[in-house]
Amino acid sequence: MTAQATGVSVVVAAIIARFSLAHVSRTQSHSGNLMADLFDDLPAPDVDWYPEWLAPEAAARALAQLIGEVEWRQDMMGTPAGRVPLPRLTAWQGEPDAVYVYSGIRNVPQPWTATVAELRAAAEASCHARFNSVLINRYRSGTDSMGWHADREPELGAQPVIASISLGVARTFDLRHNKTGVVQSFSLKGGSLLVMKGNTQADWRHRVPKEPRVAGERINLTFRWVTPRGATR
Repeated sequence: MTAQATGVSVVVAAIIARFSLAHVSRTQSHSGNLMADLFDDLPAPDVDWYPEWLAPEAAARALAQLIGEVEWRQDMMGTPAGRVPLPRLTAWQGEPDAVYVYSGIRNVPQPWTATVAELRAAAEASCHARFNSVLINRYRSGTDSMGWHADREPELGAQPVIASISLGVARTFDLRHNKTGVVQSFSLKGGSLLVMKGNTQADWRHRVPKEPRVAGERINLTFRWVTPRGATR
């Protein structure tokens, strides 16, 4: 194991020790919307939010390591005007059979890199879930973004657990309820963990909007379990 990976391992061990079920304080989504504090009957997504999941120095180190070790690519997506580049860089890592298709893009897994594997182990310990793949998005500035969508592909299952780790500059993350249009917003700073579960993907859409005034990079890792498509039929 390299010196870099060893450094991350120490961080992971600390996370596992701190985030047992008996010790975690779970902050749910209504902290992002004052209206939800006034009206208890407003819908709220089924999420757990850990704003201080990683210490600042550990988050900064992981960001620097990921920029160098991940094989980034520029995918294309279909639009009414034709195929255009995604407004971000991406990578897909995981077990060999964890092939994932979204927006017409077929993601064949790259092998786990050292830092990603360490973060996966920590996320599994915190979420008490297993993950066999991760989508990694690199937002190079505030003009990079992700539009409204839900992770509802059949290979994710009916109620997927998706662990979202943020590194780098803080970016806004919006969740919009499908029926009411209620929006719950978070400022996901470097070192935070947001876990989406239950009916969140069925009942809500989410996005990372453009924020031109934001300077600096953000990397987001969304760990998940993918069942091969042939096994979901």
